[in-house]
Amino acid sequence: MGGRAADAILRPENGTMEKATQHHRSAERHRILKGARITFKGHGTTIDCTVRNLSERGACLKVESPIGIPDMFDLVLDNASMYHCHVTWRKATQIGVNFT
Repeated sequence: MGGRAADAILRPENGTMEKATQHHRSAERHRILKGARITFKGHGTTIDCTVRNLSERGACLKVESPIGIPDMFDLVLDNASMYHCHVTWRKATQIGVNFT
């Protein structure tokens, strides 16, 4: 696929990239706004974040900046649930993770 058709699918402002990504997910994500903490370096470093959506396999996290966040970390939700995460994508103020 190329040209204008590919550009239309990949433009986030059209919403089509999100829909295409959602269509290919094996687990449905549920929209939530829940406070959480990204922890790494033996839980010595903590970064606050907001979980935007969550599934049994991963999540989308809102962060101030993805700079300095490692590819693997623990995500601790406000209710004390903890998930081991691997970053799958990064944007200006969001990161996508899979739970390992």
